[in-house]
Amino acid sequence: MNAFLALGRWFFALPFALFGLMHFMNAAKMAEYSVPSYMPMKEFWVYFTGTGLIAAAVSMLLEKLDKLATTLLAFFLLAMVFLLHLPNAMNNDANAPLALSALLKDISLAGGAMMYARHYAKDNKYF
Repeated sequence: MNAFLALGRWFFALPFALFGLMHFMNAAKMAEYSVPSYMPMKEFWVYFTGTGLIAAAVSMLLEKLDKLATTLLAFFLLAMVFLLHLPNAMNNDANAPLALSALLKDISLAGGAMMYARHYAKDNKYF
């Protein structure tokens, strides 16, 4: 049972690495539809986010500074909820249900990151 549950760390971390890679592969398109219109340097934010997601995943998988990484990941996900998904979900357009789904997903992932930081992270500071 413990061996199966130990896979949870991988199941949680690897999608963040893939999300981060997707930010680099589709930066221009992602900047167009994901970054709010009031933010300058749209592609910079896509690359910055992708780097952060990859760094968090690597930190979790290596168990180095993983408490810090998952805490920052939770803050980032909650920022996405309030800055991106909530305003989009409150619009009365065809994309509102999709934004609500993304909002709920990111709240759930933020909760998972917070539980990871609180109960699982080793926060080893040295390699």
